[in-house]
Amino acid sequence: MTQVESVPPRAQPESLSASESAEPATLYDVVVVGGGPAGATAASELAKNGRSVVLLDRAGRIKPCGGAVPPRLIRDFAIPNHLLKARITKARMISPSDRGVDMPIEGGYVGMVDRCEFDEWLRERAANDGAERRTGTFEAFERAEDGTAIVSYRPGGETAGKELRRLRARLVIAADGARSQVAKQAGIPNAERVPCVFAYHEIVASPDRESESFESDRCDVYYQGKLSPDFYAWVFPHGNSTSIGVGSANKGFSLRGAVSTLRNSTGMSENRTIRREGAPIPLKPLKRWDNGRDVIAAGDAAGIVAPASGEGIYYAMLGGQLSAQAAERALDTGDARQLASARKQFMRAHGRVFWILGIMQKFWYSSDRRRERFVSICQDPDVQYLTWQAYMEKKLVKARPGAHLRIFLKDMAHLLRVVSP
Repeated sequence: MTQVESVPPRAQPESLSASESAEPATLYDVVVVGGGPAGATAASELAKNGRSVVLLDRAGRIKPCGGAVPPRLIRDFAIPNHLLKARITKARMISPSDRGVDMPIEGGYVGMVDRCEFDEWLRERAANDGAERRTGTFEAFERAEDGTAIVSYRPGGETAGKELRRLRARLVIAADGARSQVAKQAGIPNAERVPCVFAYHEIVASPDRESESFESDRCDVYYQGKLSPDFYAWVFPHGNSTSIGVGSANKGFSLRGAVSTLRNSTGMSENRTIRREGAPIPLKPLKRWDNGRDVIAAGDAAGIVAPASGEGIYYAMLGGQLSAQAAERALDTGDARQLASARKQFMRAHGRVFWILGIMQKFWYSSDRRRERFVSICQDPDVQYLTWQAYMEKKLVKARPGAHLRIFLKDMAHLLRVVSP
């Protein structure tokens, strides 16, 4: 049985020896490593509650992401309209045979954000709420002589030649992305082994005019083995810019080559390239988010990106919020077992959806023949309605129980191949 230790109590500010650090090390309540949606949300939540919080983020880090945010995220996390670069009112699913199936959104929209601007706004909000921002690259998780956590980092945007600095904290939130080094070094089980899809995209200037292959209020999703042998490719408009990307867990597959092919086929090969980004995206929640002592993971570090869709912004922000609330309970009670409550709450709300999407990805993405049938299913009005309602509100829809039965029967017909694609 894992030994559970108490959270260190509050103490007066103190300093490490000069040999350990170049600056005084105040004992903070929480150090959050990683300033993406999960980390920034966690820092805001804790700072608003009066906790002393440091938000440490690496300079120039932008995650490759289509940038889709559902209405529930906009509502729950008070996202201002000016951050929405576009409002998507339909999606086009494109099969291996190049057949396109449009899925209009009934009575709603999906917001699109640019992660460069969106993430920085979240970090600034955390600072305005009272979090102390630091810019630097995480180096090591250590412990002081009294057992409290020490986060070592190199300040600024460059790592070479910079003297290590240290932050001392009662608790640490690991929000440093998939296969988190903080979580690994702090002893969260299997943090570095979470299965991932590797994503790569290019942000390009949007076309001057709309066409069959591009509409400013439509997301295009390509289910084609030539573009991804086990996931999908995308074209997501962001107003003046567009994200063109692809994901795959196949290490031998050329992500850059697939994006180049997609840009050529959509007539955007000559559009100005604004930036290029790549990173692993986890597709399975960790079985445990904390180390039973003083570290809890959030966002990609906890593995909470939806299988099949790869959607992560809403889940990252919710995960950051839940991890912060669990940290708050642990700090209040001194009981590190409270950290486990974040994962329990998340999986209670979303575990079933993740399980269903995981099965869907393994089956439908396994061959072009199955992808063709999957796109055919997307023509169904029941599928379209329930898909969009579940996406926008992040819960399984119960308003049309008969629709679930119809979808099940139609799905079985495709699985048994009693209907043509």
